[in-house]
Amino acid sequence: MGTSLEPTHTDLPGLQAPHPDHADCRGVASILARVGDKWSVFVIMMLSGGPKRFNELKRMINGISQRMLTLTLRGLERDGLVTRTIFPTIPPRVDYELTDLGRGLQEPVKALGEWAMTHQEQIASARTRFDERNSG
Repeated sequence: MGTSLEPTHTDLPGLQAPHPDHADCRGVASILARVGDKWSVFVIMMLSGGPKRFNELKRMINGISQRMLTLTLRGLERDGLVTRTIFPTIPPRVDYELTDLGRGLQEPVKALGEWAMTHQEQIASARTRFDERNSG
C-alpha cells in the first residue's frame, strides 16, 4: 500500500476577521513606536523645559548624531508633537518646542526616563546574571 494522494485535511478554518476590539492595534503600535523610541523620549524630556535650538538639543542629548536628531525631530513634528519655528535672522534661528499634544506626553515620558535612570544598575546586574547563566 503506497501513499494516498487524496487530501486528508479538507476542513481548514477560514480566515477570521480581526476582533473589533483590536482593530486599532496597528495605529496604536505606530504611535508607541514613535513616543517609545529612545531618542524621542530624550527629545521630549529636553523640550519639557521650553523651546530649544537644534545644537542645544544635540549638546543636551549625549550620543545622538546630527542625522538621528534631525530624523527624530521630523518624526515628532510629523506626529504633531513638536513645532519647528524659523526666525528670519542671520544666520537663521530654528527653535523646536512641544505642542499641546506633545506637552501631554511630558509626565509619562519624564516618569519613564526617571524610572530608567533610577533602575539602570539593577537592570545591568540582571542582564549580567542572565548572560552568565545562558552563555555556553
